[in-house]
Amino acid sequence: MKNPIYTCLWFDGQAKAAADFYCSVFPNSQINSESPMVVIFELNGRKFMGLNGGPHFQFNEAVSFVVDCENQEEIDYYWNKLTEGGEESMCGWLKDKFGLSWQIVPTILPELMSDPERSGRVIQAFMQMRKFDIAKLMEA
Repeated sequence: MKNPIYTCLWFDGQAKAAADFYCSVFPNSQINSESPMVVIFELNGRKFMGLNGGPHFQFNEAVSFVVDCENQEEIDYYWNKLTEGGEESMCGWLKDKFGLSWQIVPTILPELMSDPERSGRVIQAFMQMRKFDIAKLMEA
């Protein structure tokens, strides 16, 4: 029997606004159903539940979503969209306007980090960055 696992995100009355926002950012996304309490939506084909649970719990960096990006254009797109009304952090991390943490990461990073001769330089380079800059990582 198939037992899919999906994420439930707890909001303080903003589940529909959040689902609308995320569906506007990610391709192949849609809202599947909604009620005053729960919104079921898909982001790039992955199922999520937005729950209007009240002010009891807040998002924090202990949980984040990673967006792998093939090129700088993708990094710029997701960074700019997700920081609208949110806040930038360091090393590719940000919080969106709902307080959810995201990591916008170039897909080439693991390859650069696995090279013993350059991994230290790559780490030094990205520790200075907010949004990842692929060209600067490649130069390191």
